Amino acid sequence: MLRYRQLTHSDVEHFVDEVLKKNSKWLPNPPEPLSGSYVFVCAHGSRDRRCGVCGPVLIERFKEEISSRGLEGQVFVSPCSHIGGHKYAGNVIIYSPNDNGEVSGHWYGYVTPDDVPILIEQHIGKGKIVDHLWRGQMGLSVDEQKAAQNLRLQLDGGSDESTHKGSTGTTGVGVGGCCQGIGNATCCQVMPKENPENHIAQAQEARDIAQKSSGKDANAGSSKEACTGKLSAMSTWFKSWEREDTYAALAVVSAIASVAVAYSCYRQLR
Repeated sequence: MLRYRQLTHSDVEHFVDEVLKKNSKWLPNPPEPLSGSYVFVCAHGSRDRRCGVCGPVLIERFKEEISSRGLEGQVFVSPCSHIGGHKYAGNVIIYSPNDNGEVSGHWYGYVTPDDVPILIEQHIGKGKIVDHLWRGQMGLSVDEQKAAQNLRLQLDGGSDESTHKGSTGTTGVGVGGCCQGIGNATCCQVMPKENPENHIAQAQEARDIAQKSSGKDANAGSSKEACTGKLSAMSTWFKSWEREDTYAALAVVSAIASVAVAYSCYRQLR
C-alpha cells in the first residue's frame, strides 16, 4: 500500500534490489502511503483473447458500481497486464483491508459483471472472502491457503454466503465462467475483433438480399430478417472497432492510393 513516483527506466534494477529485496528505503523519493481498496482487472488481450474481452467489461461495471455507491476516493479500479490463469477469465485481484486492518492481495477467477456487486459488498465492504470465486491469497503457501479456505467454509456452514451458478473457486466444484462459454453469464458481450473484409462482404450480401427481396412479397419476411441479421452483425462490429483498427485501415487505404498514383505516373512517363 505504497506508491512510488518519478521512477525512470534506469531506476528499476536498483529499486528492485533496494526496496523489494532488501526492504530498504527508496532515497530519491519517499513513498506515498495509500488507503482504500484497489482492484486490478486483467485486460491483456494479446496473451489470450478471453481477458481482452472480459476485462474491459468488468472494469466498466466496477466503475458503475463505485459511482452508484458513492465510493469514489475509497475504491479504485484499473486494468492490468498478464497475471496468469487466463483460463479463469475474468481475472481480478483485490487489495483491501480485512477486519484487522491488514491488507493483502486476493485473486478471483471466473468473475462476471453480475459478481461485481458481491465482491464490493462482501470483500471490500465487509472484508469477507467470496469463496466460490476465490483463487488464492498472496503471501501464503498453498497449504496455508487451503487451510484458511476450509476454515472459512466451516464457519459459513460449508457454503458460500453468495452462491453463484456455474462459478467455482480453488475447490474445483464445477466449472463455469462466461469466457469459457459456459452458463448464461453476461460477461463476454463485446465481440472480439475480426477481419474487416468479412464484415464488408456481409454488408454487401445484406444489400444484395435487400435488393432481391424488393417486389417479392412471398419472400419479404425472410429477406428482411436476413438483412436485419447482417446489419446487426455490422453494428456489433462497429461497437468493438478500436482506434488501432482505424489506423490500420487508413494505412491500407493510403498504401493503395500511393500505389495507384505511382502506377499512373509510370504509365504517363512511358
